[in-house]
Order: sequence, then structure tokens, then C-alpha cells
Amino acid sequence: MYIIIAGGGKVGYYLSKTLVAEGHEVLLIEENKSEAARLKEELGEVVMHGDASEMRTMKEAGMERADVVVAVTGDDGDNLVISQLAKRKFGVPKTISRVNNPKNEELFNRLGIDLTVVSTKIIFNLIEQQIECDQVVPIAALKRGNLEIVEIDISEDSPVAGEQIGALELPAEALIISIVHGDHAVLPDPETKLDVGDSVIALVKSDREAELRQVFTGPTAIG
Repeated sequence: MYIIIAGGGKVGYYLSKTLVAEGHEVLLIEENKSEAARLKEELGEVVMHGDASEMRTMKEAGMERADVVVAVTGDDGDNLVISQLAKRKFGVPKTISRVNNPKNEELFNRLGIDLTVVSTKIIFNLIEQQIECDQVVPIAALKRGNLEIVEIDISEDSPVAGEQIGALELPAEALIISIVHGDHAVLPDPETKLDVGDSVIALVKSDREAELRQVFTGPTAIG
């Protein structure tokens, strides 16, 4: 299966790596030249520098023979253009698009994108699974309660890399919702270990966010 991925961020990187390991033919298109060069050093010839929303780049990528096109850039407009051109101009059988703003999901669906992935909705579903059924908090209540959903990456310099969640000293008003390992998310328990490259999804009181980040990134994260 030939799969073209637009966007070399964390999602595109891990997705490409996983698909290559599974034996698929993959092409990862990254617009930023220096980032594309960095990715190419690690992933090799599966990385291409170019603007995936431009017809010239699409033709160079051989999009007409792609089985799946996945648009995971940080810009909804680009993701929509890439997916639509792939479907309408090149006849790609399946298009998958990341939707950063949940308000845009209906538009993507109406314009014929086969599958959309809305990270905000996924995180909210994780919250619903983490909290008892009679304690589920509507998303509007999060705003009224001055709560925030934050994402924190675990780097090599993180003081908690290699630690188990149960050993962390979190602020009183903070809840770890999910840990993203590579290309999948897990619901954590006290024995879940944090590895370099993981992303921590947490729910925290707005005025305790900096304190929470300090736990994962060290004192320099504040200020």
C-alpha cells in the first residue's frame, strides 16, 4: 500500500515510522526545509521537502497512485486543500485529515473527506473514560471551573523521564488523563512509566498549570 503523509510533526513522524516498519511504501512530505532535512537523516528517502498543498509537489510525490493520503499539518486550511485535491484531482481512494479546530469538522465531512481526526474530541473522550460515569464533566463546565487541558512532552532533560506516575508529586488540582506513547494513547495507572518522547495529557486548574509543568520539565519551565 502506498501512503502519502503531509506534515512532518510528531504525528506525521511516528505514523511514517510505524507504517514503514509494517512494510508499507510511505512518503512523508514536510514543508519546512530544515525540518525535512532532519527527518530525512533519520527516516531516509521516505521524506520529501515540499508544500503538499501545491499541485507540483503532489505530482512529484506520485499522488495519482497513492492508496491513502493523510493530512496532519497544523493548519486546517492546508489539510482540507490537500485532502480535497487528493480526492478530486488524483482520485485517491481514501483521505484522512487531522482537524485542529473542532468547529471545522462538519465542513471537512461535508466536503467529502473520508475520515477526520479531532484531537480535542479524543481527549474529551479520554476524560469521560477516566472519570466515573456519574462524575462526567461537560466540556463547558471545564471553562466555568477554570480548568485547562494541557499537553506536556517528556524530553531527555525531563526530571520525570523513567519515573512511574504513582511516584510523581502532582499539584492537588491536577489529573493525568492519558499518556501518548508513539502513535497510540493509553489510560495511565500508578505503574505507568514515562519515557522520553511521550506526551502527557492532563487536566489542571488554570492557576496551577505552571506548577504542573514544572513537575515534568523542571524549574526553568516557570517564568
